[in-house]
Amino acid sequence: MNQTSADTLDRNPDQNPDKIHARQRILDAALAEFTRRGYAKACTLAIATRARVSKRDLYALVGKKEDMLLACIRERAQRFRLPANLPEPTDRTILEKLLATFGTRLLHEVTDPAVIALFRLAIAEATRAPEVAQTLNGVGRGSSRAILGELLKQARDAALVEGDTTEQVESFLALLWGNLMLDLLLGTSERPDETALAQRARHASDAFLRLYPAPDRPPTQK
Repeated sequence: MNQTSADTLDRNPDQNPDKIHARQRILDAALAEFTRRGYAKACTLAIATRARVSKRDLYALVGKKEDMLLACIRERAQRFRLPANLPEPTDRTILEKLLATFGTRLLHEVTDPAVIALFRLAIAEATRAPEVAQTLNGVGRGSSRAILGELLKQARDAALVEGDTTEQVESFLALLWGNLMLDLLLGTSERPDETALAQRARHASDAFLRLYPAPDRPPTQK
C-alpha cells in the first residue's frame, strides 16, 4: 500500500451528512461487489452504480478499488479496540476480565457475516489478488494482535504473567477461537449468539491464566 493510498483513506469527507452517508454506501457496495464478483473482477463503475454515486464522487470520497478494500477492513479493525475507560491490569482478576472483554469484542466483530465474507474473499483471491489477504492480515488481524499484545505487555510489567508476549498472544487467540473460524468459513456452523460468544471469551481467559501462572517477582518499575 503506497502513501497516496493511505492518505486517501485518512481524508475525512467533511461533516456533511450526505457525504458521510454516500461514503458508507460506497463501502457497503464495494464489499457486496467484491463478494459477488471477486476482488480482481469487481469494477468501480458497478460499485458506483450500486452505491448511487458518480465515479467522480466515488474516487473523491474513498479512492480506487484498493483503497475501498482497505477502508472496509480498517473500518472493522477499529472496532476491536478496548473501551478507553478500562483500567490497566493490576491483578489477575482484572486481567481476566480485560481478556474476556477483549475476546468478546473480537469474537463479536470477526464473526459478523460481512467479516466472514472478507475472509472468504481473501481465500478465493489468494492466487489472483494476494493483496487482499495481505491487507486483511496486516490491517485486520494485525490490529487485534497489537491491542492484545499491549494488554499482555502491561500484565507482564505488572508481574501478573511471565513469558514471551508474542507466544501468549497466539495462545490466547487459539484458546479463544478453537475451530470456530474454520466452521464459519465452511458454513458448517451458525454464528453463536452474544451469550455464547461472551461465555467462550470467559473460558478462554480462564484457561489462559491457568496456562500462564503469576511469576514470583516484583513488577517492573516505570
